[in-house]
Amino acid sequence: MSAERRARVRALAKINLDLRVLGKRPDGFHELRTIFQTVSLADTLEIGFTPSRTTSVKLLDDAGIPDNLVTRAAGAILSALGATGRVEMRLIKRIPMGAGLGGGSSDAAAVLLALPALAGRRIAPERLACLAEELGSDVPFFLLGGRAVGIGRGTELFPLPDLPPTEAVLAAPGIHSGTREAYAALSSRLTSESQQNKMVSFQLHTWDSSVSGRAANDFEEVVFERHRRLAEIKKALLRSGARTAMMTGSGSAVFGLFSSRKEAAGAIPLLAGRSGLPAGEETFRVSLIGRARYRSMWRRALAEHIIPEVWPPQSRYSR
Repeated sequence: MSAERRARVRALAKINLDLRVLGKRPDGFHELRTIFQTVSLADTLEIGFTPSRTTSVKLLDDAGIPDNLVTRAAGAILSALGATGRVEMRLIKRIPMGAGLGGGSSDAAAVLLALPALAGRRIAPERLACLAEELGSDVPFFLLGGRAVGIGRGTELFPLPDLPPTEAVLAAPGIHSGTREAYAALSSRLTSESQQNKMVSFQLHTWDSSVSGRAANDFEEVVFERHRRLAEIKKALLRSGARTAMMTGSGSAVFGLFSSRKEAAGAIPLLAGRSGLPAGEETFRVSLIGRARYRSMWRRALAEHIIPEVWPPQSRYSR
């Protein structure tokens, strides 16, 4: 009987340091310009793979997420590898769901990265990127990590230099902000003039090595109109000393970037106020995770299973 190979991996959350929405594409999606950034908040995945003649995928998921991307990712990657076997996984959720933090996408990408090493099979990076894009628009970014520009649907990625070590506070208010509704509300406000201004501002921001006042999230205007608590959180983060504060994705999490751990730690009680946090609201003190640290994290997690000619899959943009 073949021995099971196991790994315990972390699937990091992301924030959008900038997010501009342009016109609608012929495929029905919107053209985006965004800057992704991985942060230290993470889900944990325990993955076991045992070669066998048939494939089965089992997931223990305390959150009970229907049609979980994790199981879809496992089936897709095994098929692409031409491998069969028994996959048993346990998902421990810590990233709030539906908050624009990419937890589900990161979980799926973690499976795409881990299973080739556990199965001892090589996959071309182009094929891996295609699988990720088929699973969801945010999934390809988590194959890369760090800080990167995303264009198109957000799936075409261009790495940016890592920022200096930065502390952040994430506030997840437990408010559901529907992505489809946010796009619908925003579409009526898109004009050719506003798109041109966004492109110039975004380009200047990507040239900047810091997070500057040029950063923006186009969804804030329409989402804040519906959910005033999110605007209150952003103002509270700025009052508490954040260099910048912004909603991530189409919501509903809001983050603030701080110059020191002390400032970040001091912001959390200010968000809670005298009566404490509202029901369902969570706050997290996190740090930005650069690409070098992201890759190192993966190498450590899969160290005992790494075969140099098989893993890690190289980025399409590696020199």
